[in-house]
Amino acid sequence: MSQAPEPNPAPATNPTTAAEDLDPDTTLATDATSEPSLNRRILALALPSLGPMFAEPLMIAADSSMVGHLGTTQLAGMTLAASILTFVVGLCIFLVYTTTAVASRRLGEGRRAAAVKTGVDGAWLGLAVGVVASVVLWAGAWPLLGFFDSTPAATHQGVIYLQVAAFSLVGQCLLMAGMGAMRGLMDARTPLVITVLGAVANVGLNAVLIYGLGLGVAGAGLGTTLASAGMGVAFACKIVVGARVEGVGLRPRFGAVLGAAAGGLPLMLRTLTLQLVILVTLWVVASFGEVAVAGRQIAANTWTLTANILDSLAVAAQALIGFELGRATARGDTRVLRQMIRRFTWWGLGLGVGLGVLCADLSGWWPWVFTSDPPVLAAARAALLVSAVFLPLAGVVFAFDGILIGANDTWYLAWAGVVNLVIYMPALWAVWMWAPAGSSGIAGLAWLWACYCGVFFLARLGTLGWRLRGQSWMRLEQ
Repeated sequence: MSQAPEPNPAPATNPTTAAEDLDPDTTLATDATSEPSLNRRILALALPSLGPMFAEPLMIAADSSMVGHLGTTQLAGMTLAASILTFVVGLCIFLVYTTTAVASRRLGEGRRAAAVKTGVDGAWLGLAVGVVASVVLWAGAWPLLGFFDSTPAATHQGVIYLQVAAFSLVGQCLLMAGMGAMRGLMDARTPLVITVLGAVANVGLNAVLIYGLGLGVAGAGLGTTLASAGMGVAFACKIVVGARVEGVGLRPRFGAVLGAAAGGLPLMLRTLTLQLVILVTLWVVASFGEVAVAGRQIAANTWTLTANILDSLAVAAQALIGFELGRATARGDTRVLRQMIRRFTWWGLGLGVGLGVLCADLSGWWPWVFTSDPPVLAAARAALLVSAVFLPLAGVVFAFDGILIGANDTWYLAWAGVVNLVIYMPALWAVWMWAPAGSSGIAGLAWLWACYCGVFFLARLGTLGWRLRGQSWMRLEQ
């Protein structure tokens, strides 16, 4: 198949179009960085992004809740399988980041048709990645679950779930590519509507398939697959409609698709470093005993909730920084980018402080939602107080991370991930060796959680902040 030519640039149809006719210096001052305007742009992208971020965890939670009523064996098997599925989805997250960065930059350059074409190419890449990942996961279900030291019965149930749910990756990869394209085009409402409807549909499908048709864990996997397929098709339809409006061809540009795939490799490496940090931290906490493990799980679940909120700010940074880099390419002026960094830093710090205060305030009763065991309650409370101290730091880190992803500075992010891991491992080893045993592992958990939230995120702040102080990430030629 011949490669489709790049569409001719079309007039930009975005919120800043009217400002393009103004004097550049005036536009920079009034349109991009004026406090009310920029704050509205940040909120317009960040708030709707919360829905998609909670959609996948809610789908897994719905599966777990409904399967849990079938029996402990079924729940144990599904939990193991879901952890593998979640890990693979995490590796494919580059589909979101890459598409967002490129599409927003093209939009900022005033090339809306090219931005839409990026979404088309991203959808083809998402489809290809989803098909390959689904087949690999289906074929590897038995050996993958065999790595877990679980009972044969639980392993069998896990295989049943994973082999059916594996094909949800086709829809989820289309979803991620489409979500990235929509964000790059400054459309955060479409991902919100589609993902929320998909999560609701998953609950209904589960009820029918698990209980109504008596399919058990297979029904949970099938419900996830069908809901994901529906969301993927919805995003694909949205992209097709946008392409027709802009006069953009639907045939893939294989060079662009392969380029996007290659561009995703450093983000996969970055994701692997983040996952490795979580895994080794979990391994260490296991040595502190069951109380520490249970307390850590409560703290980790809570940290994930706050991280999703902070990540919505990162989403806004990805889209807006990419857009402003595109404008800077067209104008040769990068002053606005420094102003936006300062604004996002204050947003991250402020949001982190607010979440930290909330986390500290809830630390006394929130663990009761998960357990009534006094030692576990004490361990979770201690870890939550540690989280509260370091959430402002995390807020700034998420903002910086989003800025560099929006700039498509992916190889630096990959190498920074390796550096952060190298810094973190000795600190984690020190906690493992010398943390006080305390009462049933409570003190050990507090030190461990301080190591994760403090040392690891301070390392990330250092590597990301150092990069942002320079000019290398502002590549205008892309």
